[in-house]
Amino acid sequence: MADKVWFITGVSSGFGRVLAEEAARRGDKVIGTVRQHRQLEEFNAISPGNSFAYIMDVTNPDGVKATVDAAVKHLGQIDVLVNNAGFGFLGAVEEATVQEFREVMETNFFGAVQVTQAVLPYMREQGSGNILQMSSAAGFRSTQGFGVYNASKFALEGMSEALAQEVAPLGIKVSIIEPGPFRTNFAGSSIKCAKKELPAYEKTAHVFKNTILGYSGEQDGDPVKAAQVLLQVVDSDNPPLRLPLGSIAYEAVRKKLAQVEQNLSDWENIATKTSFND
Repeated sequence: MADKVWFITGVSSGFGRVLAEEAARRGDKVIGTVRQHRQLEEFNAISPGNSFAYIMDVTNPDGVKATVDAAVKHLGQIDVLVNNAGFGFLGAVEEATVQEFREVMETNFFGAVQVTQAVLPYMREQGSGNILQMSSAAGFRSTQGFGVYNASKFALEGMSEALAQEVAPLGIKVSIIEPGPFRTNFAGSSIKCAKKELPAYEKTAHVFKNTILGYSGEQDGDPVKAAQVLLQVVDSDNPPLRLPLGSIAYEAVRKKLAQVEQNLSDWENIATKTSFND
C-alpha cells in the first residue's frame, strides 16, 4: 500500500499527537498543525522526513488556506484530512454566555468547516481522499452539563453527514469518529468551564462537570489503540460513516438509539396523523 500524506489539525497533544505518531511510524507523511512556535521542532523530531509541523489557527480562514496550500506544495497531495483541533466545555446551557457558545463553535465547528473547504479542491482534483471528522460520543448523545460542547459536535456531524453524500461520487470518503473517554488531556488542559455557576444546577450539570474534571488521567480508553483503529479506517475500501470508539461510546450510542426508537413508538399514532384528508 502506497504511503499516505496526512493533514492533522491540533497535534500538540491528545488524539492528534498520537495519531500523527502512529501514521509517521508506519512510514506515512504527516503534516501536523500547532499553535505555538516552540512546538514546531518537537513535532518535526517525531519522525524526521515524515513529520512536518506548521503553525495554524483553525479559526483564521486566511491562515488555514495558506497552510493547506503550502502543505500541498511541499508534499504534492493530501490523502487524509483529520479535523482534530478543538476543546471541551462544561456548564449548564443557562450558565454559558452566548460568547462562550460562539467560541466553542468557532473552533469545534467553523474551524473544521474552514479546513475541510480548503482541502476539498485538492482531493477533488486527485479524485480520492479520506476525511476523518473527530467528533465524540457527545456528538451523538447529549449529557447535562455538556450542552455547549454537544452543540458544536452535533453541528459537525450534521454537516459531515451531508458532506459524505456530496463527495462520495468524487472518490472522497468521510468518517465521523465518536470517541468515548480516552486517556488524553481532554479533561485537563483541553477543557474550559462556564464562568458563571448557578445553584439550580448543582444536582445536574455540576455533577457531570465534577465527574469529568475528576477523572483526568484515569479514563478507560487507550489513545494508541484508538489511533491504530483509525489507520484501519483510512486503509479500508468501505470505511464507516460513523465510528464510535470504545465500549463506553458504543453503549452511549445504543442507549440513544433505544431512546429514539421508544419515542417514535410512543408517539407514532399521534404524530403521523398530519396529512390532508383528501
